[in-house]
Amino acid sequence: MEDDKLTDPEHCVQQQLEAYNARDIDAFMRWWAEDCCYYGFPDQLLAKGTAAIRERHLVRFREPNLHGRLITRLSVDNLVIDQEVVTRTFPEGPGEVDVIAIYEVAGGKISKAWFKMGKPRLRNSSLER
Repeated sequence: MEDDKLTDPEHCVQQQLEAYNARDIDAFMRWWAEDCCYYGFPDQLLAKGTAAIRERHLVRFREPNLHGRLITRLSVDNLVIDQEVVTRTFPEGPGEVDVIAIYEVAGGKISKAWFKMGKPRLRNSSLER
């Protein structure tokens, strides 16, 4: 039964989201297949393989406010679709961005992922007190 949970697509995606929010690169990478492909939606290859995905996220994990808030999750068979609001530090300053993430999971690992990003909404720090 434990093996079924570890290979359940929703479980895999949830665990990588939790590791993302903890900025734990080793826990995060556990859920990615060695030959995975990471795309900007629909077909812009941003990273191929765990080494490239790891490098991409090492930079991102340095952001002190990084957090992905799950809004909703849908799944059919081995495909999981998350709607999230991600808090980040953009070059222009801190803010949020809407994200649709589509994950294809095989054998308990994310084999492909596509990300559609909205326009960043920057925070006006002078209004936040």
